[in-house]
Amino acid sequence: MADQGRRLDLEGADDRTLAGRAADGDVPAFETLVRRYGRLMRVYARRILGSDSEVDDVVQDAFVQAWNSLPTLADLGSVKAWLMRIVSNKSIDRLRRRHDDEDLDQHEYAAPESQNPAAQAQARSLDEALSRALSELPEEQRRCWVLREIAGYSYLDIGRELDLPSSTVRGLIARARKNLIREMEAWR
Repeated sequence: MADQGRRLDLEGADDRTLAGRAADGDVPAFETLVRRYGRLMRVYARRILGSDSEVDDVVQDAFVQAWNSLPTLADLGSVKAWLMRIVSNKSIDRLRRRHDDEDLDQHEYAAPESQNPAAQAQARSLDEALSRALSELPEEQRRCWVLREIAGYSYLDIGRELDLPSSTVRGLIARARKNLIREMEAWR
C-alpha cells in the first residue's frame, strides 16, 4: 500500500523533481518519466521512421541512454525536450543504417482495430499519403514540422534543437505547412 501511495505522489511530481530523483538512482521516479513520455516518444519515433517495426527498439534504446546519462543533464526541468532529442537522434541513426534501396512501401501502417474495414482502409491511405508528402519535404522543413506538430516543441525549442534562429524555424514550418496542404488537398 505504501508503494501505491508513493507511485501516486510521483505521478503528480514535476519533471525537475522526477529527473533529479531518477538521476540519483530512484527507479520509480524514472518509471514515472517513462509512463509520462513513452507514448509521445513512440508517436514521434514512428513519424520519423515511417513504420512500427523499429519503434519499440528505438524508444527502449532512448530510455536506456537517458537512464545512463541522466546524472549529466544540466537542466533537469528540460527532461521532456532532452528525451525527445534522444529519441530523435536514435530514430535518425536508425534511418541512416537502413539500406538505400529499401522499399518504403513495404511498411505496414497501423489503423485502429475498432473501426470497420472501410475506415481502416481510408485511415491507411491517409497515413500513406501523409508519409509520402512528408518524405517529399526538404529535410529541414520535415524535421521542423515533426518537432512542432508531433512532438509539440515551441519555435524556440526547435531552434535550439536544430541550431537555427526562431525566425528561420517559423519560415520552414510555414513552407512545410503550405507544401503539405498542397500535397494533401485531395484529403480535405
